Amino acid sequence: MQYHGLRRTIALVMFQLRNIRKEKFECPICGYRGPFLDKATSVGCRKHAKCPNCMALERHRLQFLVLREVLRGKPTGQWRMLHIAPEPFLKDFFKRQVGQYETADLKKKSVDYHVDLQYLPFRDGTYDFVFASHVLEHIPDDHRAISEIRRVLKPNGLAVLPVPIYSEKTVEYAEPDPKEFYHVRAPGLDYFDRYQPYFSKVDKFDSGSQPEQYQLFVYREDRAPSVGQEAKLRDVIPVCYV
Repeated sequence: MQYHGLRRTIALVMFQLRNIRKEKFECPICGYRGPFLDKATSVGCRKHAKCPNCMALERHRLQFLVLREVLRGKPTGQWRMLHIAPEPFLKDFFKRQVGQYETADLKKKSVDYHVDLQYLPFRDGTYDFVFASHVLEHIPDDHRAISEIRRVLKPNGLAVLPVPIYSEKTVEYAEPDPKEFYHVRAPGLDYFDRYQPYFSKVDKFDSGSQPEQYQLFVYREDRAPSVGQEAKLRDVIPVCYV
């Protein structure tokens, strides 16, 4: 383990030396300071996307900042939380904040429960907090899934349900798109209106409202001839209150 840690440190130093003239940023999750990695995608390149130390992406950094603000002052160690499709970047943070941390996914092996978000097997009011990042764009009946999330939340519970934002208006697909990780829709900024009937309040935190040094925007260089330009896309984290 020490050998691999040393190799990682050396690789990070070499990366910084090669990119000494590049723009410098800060990762709020791990504390790294320096240039970020670009990320190749099926449609082009996302500049300044990934922290080279912890590998967190733009959305993970924004989520961390929003969650730190939202959970500040909440009783530590007293919540029961369900983390849907868990990503590694926020696990340690969640475990420090909540008392009972549980995970769920449709197919992943290393989770506590294998569930379909449209048919959750939990009783009403089981959880204080549900977190599902970039999940609902995969769910055919997302209204049912949102309803199920609301059902399993306790009074005064909250859910954080971000999705990738592609445009102003949401586009529904006739079938899952294999070029977009089998998404069944391309959410727009209007997507969060779907949460309103199920929750008493939905707060939206925009990437433009957070400090610039964390680089929270998605810089996408489209290779499609019809576009052929760089886009700086906003991200939004919705916090839904019961």
